[in-house]
Amino acid sequence: MTRVSYNISGFDCAQCANKAMSHLSKDSNISSLHYDFNRDTLHIVYNNNPYDIDRLKAVIKEVESDDIEITILGEKTSKKSFFDKEMIILSIRIVISIIIMVLSLTLFNNDSYFWLNFGLYLGTLLLIGYDIFYKVILHIVHVENPLDEYLLMSLASIGAFLIASITRSGDFFDSLMVLTLFQIGEVIEGVATNKSKDAIKGALSLKVETAHKVVGDKIEVIDPKDIEVGDTLIVTSGELFPVDGEILEGEGFIDTSSLTGEFLPISVKKNKKIFSGFLLKEGRVKILASKRYEDSAVAKINELVSNSESKKSKADNFVSKFARWYTPIIFVIAILVALIGGLVSKEYSYWAILGLKMLVVACPCAIVISVPLAYFSALGLASKHGIIVKGSNYLDLLGEIDTLVTDKTGTLTKGEFEISKIYSVNNNDDELLEALYASEYLSHHPLGKAVVKDIDINKYSKDTSNFVEISGYGVSVIYKGATIYSGSIKLLEKHHIKDIIKCDEVGSVIYASKGDRYLGYVLLRDTLREDTKLMVDSLRKRDIDVMLLSGDKIDNVKAFSNELGISRYQGELLPDDKIKVLEEELDNKHVVAYLGDGINDAASIKEADIGIAMGAIGSDIAVTSADVVIMTDHPSKVVTGIKIAKIARHTSIFNIVFALFIKIGIEVAALITSILGIGNVIPMWAAVIADTGLTVLLVINSLLVLYRKVK
Repeated sequence: MTRVSYNISGFDCAQCANKAMSHLSKDSNISSLHYDFNRDTLHIVYNNNPYDIDRLKAVIKEVESDDIEITILGEKTSKKSFFDKEMIILSIRIVISIIIMVLSLTLFNNDSYFWLNFGLYLGTLLLIGYDIFYKVILHIVHVENPLDEYLLMSLASIGAFLIASITRSGDFFDSLMVLTLFQIGEVIEGVATNKSKDAIKGALSLKVETAHKVVGDKIEVIDPKDIEVGDTLIVTSGELFPVDGEILEGEGFIDTSSLTGEFLPISVKKNKKIFSGFLLKEGRVKILASKRYEDSAVAKINELVSNSESKKSKADNFVSKFARWYTPIIFVIAILVALIGGLVSKEYSYWAILGLKMLVVACPCAIVISVPLAYFSALGLASKHGIIVKGSNYLDLLGEIDTLVTDKTGTLTKGEFEISKIYSVNNNDDELLEALYASEYLSHHPLGKAVVKDIDINKYSKDTSNFVEISGYGVSVIYKGATIYSGSIKLLEKHHIKDIIKCDEVGSVIYASKGDRYLGYVLLRDTLREDTKLMVDSLRKRDIDVMLLSGDKIDNVKAFSNELGISRYQGELLPDDKIKVLEEELDNKHVVAYLGDGINDAASIKEADIGIAMGAIGSDIAVTSADVVIMTDHPSKVVTGIKIAKIARHTSIFNIVFALFIKIGIEVAALITSILGIGNVIPMWAAVIADTGLTVLLVINSLLVLYRKVK
C-alpha cells in the first residue's frame, strides 16, 4: 500500500466535496482516504500504484463538474484568485438574469406578453442554472445520493416555472429569482469560506521557503529541505529560522510567537538553542543546523496540524449523521405537504409551491459547513497560543476534564534548584560559600551544579586538588591546604565533624566543613513556575480536581502542595507507581488528563484520557505520546486550552440550534399561514435567502472563533 497526500481545491461547498470523496472511495485501487475541506488536503492510501494527477481528476470529474485543481502536498501552487474566469462568467450570467427580470416586470408585465415572457424566462433559466441542473444529472447517473442543495434548487425553480406555465399566470419571476439568488449566495458563501480557509492557513502556516547556507566564502540560497545536519546557515533580521540549531556567532532578539504564542522578544547569543519557525526580529546570527527540515520543530507542528482534522469531534459526528437523515426526511415531509394540501384544498399549484419552499429552506448547508469550521478555527486559535491539539475530538475532551493529574519537577516547577537559605556558623557566609564553590565545581550532582551556577570557578580551581565524589554522600577536596567536605549530614558525621546544626526545613540541604570545623549549610529548593498557582486556582474555579504525583520526597511534595492549595498528592513514586495511581483515577472519574514534561512522563501521558505534554518544543517523545502539545513552559496554557475547547463547543451548538430554529420556524410559519389561508406570506426568493444567507452568517460566526481573545 502507498499513501499519497494532495493539495485539492475548487469545490463549491463541503457537500459537493464529500460526494466526490464518497465516489472516489469506491474505486477498487483506493484502500482509504481522508479529506479536509478546511485545509484543502486529501490523503489517499492506494492498494497498488498511485494514480497520477490526471487520472485522479478524471475519477472526480465523473461526479463533479467544478474546476478542480490537484497537486502533490508540499509542492508550490499558484495562488488561485477566487474571481477567475469561471467566476467572471457566473457574474455575467447573474447580471443577465437580473436584467431579464427587470425587463419582464417593467415592460412585459401583462398577459399579452405571456409567450415572450415564457421564452425569455426559459432561456435565462437555462443560462443561470445549467451547471446546477448538470450536477443533479451527474449524481443520478452515477447512482450518488442526489438529495442536496442542487436538487432542491432545481426542483424549486423548475417546479415554479412549470406551475406558471400550466396555469398561464405568466408569473415566472419566482422560478428565475430562486436560481439567481442561489448563485449570488454561492458567490458570497464562496468568498466567506475562502477567506476563512486563508485566515486559518495563515495562522497555522510556519513554512520557511528559503535558507542561506554558508559554503566557503559564499552564501548560497537553498531549499530548507536540502539542509543537512552540521550545515552552517545565516539568518538576518526579519527572517524565520529554517531548521532547529544552535547559534555559533552573533546575537539578536527572536519572536517565538509562531510556535509558543508568546510575543515578548527574547535575547539570544552564542550557544543558544533555537527552533525552526522562530523569527529573528533584530540582529544577524550564524547557526549550526542540528536537525534536517523534516525532523525540525516546525515540520512536526505542521504535520500535527495537518492531521488534526482526521479525528472528529462529537459535533462533527453529529452533523454527519444529521445530514444523512435530515434532508431525506424533509424531502418526504415536503412531498406529503404538497400532496395532502393539494388534495384537501384542490389548490394544487399553491401547495406545490409551498412544498418547494420547504425544501429550499430546509437545506442543511449552514450546519454542515459551519460546525466543522468552528472546530477547525478553534484548532487554529489554539495554535496561535502555542497549543497544538491533535484532533477535534481532543478539543471535546479538553472541555470535559474533571481531574488533572500532574507531575511536579519540570512541569509545575522549573526543575532548576536555587539556594533559598544560607546558614553559617558565626554568620561567616563568605567562608561557607567559598568552601562550597571550591568543592562542588567538579560535581555531577544537580545540587552541586546549582550551587556553582553563574559562578566564575577559575579563581577556585587553581587552589584545589584531590577531588573525590562519594556516591550517595557528597564530595571532598583539598582547598588551600585544608580538607573540605560538602554533602549530606552523614558525610560530615562519618568524618567526625562535631557541633553540626541540622536543618529541619523542607528542601535539599548541602552541609559543609573545613578541616575539623563545621561551617554551616545551604538549603536549595526547586522553584515554582510563575503561573503554576494561576493554573491551579483557575482549575479549582472550574471545579476541576488537581492531583500532584512526584518522585520527590514526600515532605517536599507536601510543601509544594500546601503552597499551591492542592489537597491530593503523593510522593516518592516510580513511573510504574504513577501509572497505578492514574489507573485508579481513570476508574473513578469521567475525563482524566495527565500533565507532564513529555519526557519522563510519556507512559502516564499515553495512559490518561487526554495526555498533555508541556514545554515540548522540539521533543519527539511529546509529539508521539501526547494528545495536546503545549510548546511553552507555562502550565496556565492548560486553562487556555480548556477555554478554547469550550468556545468551539459553544459556537458549534449555537450554529446548530440557531440554524434549526430559523429553518423550522420558517417551515412552521409557512405551513400554519397556508392552513389558515392567510396566503403567500413567504415568497420563494425569501426562502432562498433564509438558506444561503444563513449559511454565510454561520460561516462568518465560525471564522470569528479564530480571532477570539482568550485571557
